[in-house]
Amino acid sequence: MFDSIDDWLIIAVVAGVLFYGSSKLPQLAHSLGRSVGEFKKGRLEVERELRAEQAKAVSPSAPSGPGQ
Repeated sequence: MFDSIDDWLIIAVVAGVLFYGSSKLPQLAHSLGRSVGEFKKGRLEVERELRAEQAKAVSPSAPSGPGQ
């Protein structure tokens, strides 16, 4: 009966309306969207920092030439 994801999505929406009421759902969706955005922003920042650390570790610190 509930073979596809669409069936579960419909059930989740109906349950959300029953639990929170129709007036709270837009506020809940807005908060969820902001949370997802903040999560993605934090993830990108951590990835950028990791790439910078990897680049720093790979690059030679001081080239050694003749006479040193």
